[in-house]
Amino acid sequence: MSAATPRIGFVSLGCPKATVDSEQIITQLSAEGYAIVPDFDNADMVIVNTCGFIDSAVEESLDTIDEALHQNGRVIVTGCLGERAEMINNRFPSLLAVTGPHARDEVMRAVHQHLPALHDPFLDLVPKQGVRLTPRHYAYLKISEGCNHRCSFCIIPSLRGDLASRPIDEVMDEAQILVDTGTREILVISQDTSAYGVDCKYSTRFWRGQALQTRFLDLARALGQLGVWVRLHYVYPYPHVDDVIPLMADGAILPYLDMPMQHASPRVLKSMKRPGNRDRMLERILTWREICPELVIRSTFIVGFPGETESEFEELLDFLEIAQLDRVGCFTYSAVEGATANAFANPVPEALKQERYHRFMLKQQAISAQKLQQRIGQQMTVLVETSDAQGYVGRSYADAPEIDGVVHISTDQKLSLGEFYRVEISAADEYDLYALTNK
Repeated sequence: MSAATPRIGFVSLGCPKATVDSEQIITQLSAEGYAIVPDFDNADMVIVNTCGFIDSAVEESLDTIDEALHQNGRVIVTGCLGERAEMINNRFPSLLAVTGPHARDEVMRAVHQHLPALHDPFLDLVPKQGVRLTPRHYAYLKISEGCNHRCSFCIIPSLRGDLASRPIDEVMDEAQILVDTGTREILVISQDTSAYGVDCKYSTRFWRGQALQTRFLDLARALGQLGVWVRLHYVYPYPHVDDVIPLMADGAILPYLDMPMQHASPRVLKSMKRPGNRDRMLERILTWREICPELVIRSTFIVGFPGETESEFEELLDFLEIAQLDRVGCFTYSAVEGATANAFANPVPEALKQERYHRFMLKQQAISAQKLQQRIGQQMTVLVETSDAQGYVGRSYADAPEIDGVVHISTDQKLSLGEFYRVEISAADEYDLYALTNK
């Protein structure tokens, strides 16, 4: 153990909700005088925030725990995989502690037990916005925890519980602090963003003289007043999503929807227990684009779901062709432990899952490439994030961090990272845009 400041190695895996959990833990650790270090060898302890959703994520989490134990030996495990504590402890009996997701207080109790803090947290300062794992110019804003759906392929409710919405005034206070401290883009996240407030019956709260209901539309309107990019993620296709499209058309929030549709076959969707209807969804997408022509839609899909036939997979490909979605992610069905769909008849062989995945991605790649070609010659606002040997790299409103493409900027000007610039799109490939700065 260090003679001076206790040092903690921290690894954060999984989705943005897990990132927010990590930020809360790191903020508390920093407030109490712990130093966060980037490696295992020079740490007095390691915390691993795990993901437990799909098989590949579980394996990555287990490999990371194993590596941390071998290199350090003093390890606390938290996150979604922590809900399977018996399995983890059986595999790694020397762990100091195992907690589930969204468990800052439990993690801190374990830290205090095994690596006591050196100073008074009430006398030490941390940044007003807390400690963030994202760059200063953007931040995730988690508005709720858990989910009320019981999708047959998903175990999130068993890991994170039922929907629990944060009070809207508390959410807006956090958003305002982020803006005041330099954040230029807020990414709204939850497990089901459009269900925000249903658990508390859309209770009314007051924020800076405004009466706001704890609901999706009120939150979007209020965030749209902050003067920064506001990007909506995990928006389920409920009818009231229609109400935010005019806000996008007016420029209050970004014309960007991350909407996980998962499939297009009515039978498969019913088997998944997913909300949404293919034909109605296509009608709404058409209407949304009429209201807001700049709208970018991102979605995720699952191929190889148990019982999925070739004709049902073809329905999905047809949907992609008609819907002309801008950005799409795809997963092969993963038989994660606890998912009810694992017991469904006619599982799809792994080789066929992979074949369908590649066909799906080739179809979407062609659609995305064609849509990006249409951007050539356009003027766009870009948030500059990094520099490289060729110039700078940024994102437009159409690109969310880490999951979408980027804009490569060629210029002889010196650009400031974390700032907005107008550029002209000069070229495009399957995923990224290329641009020149305006003179």
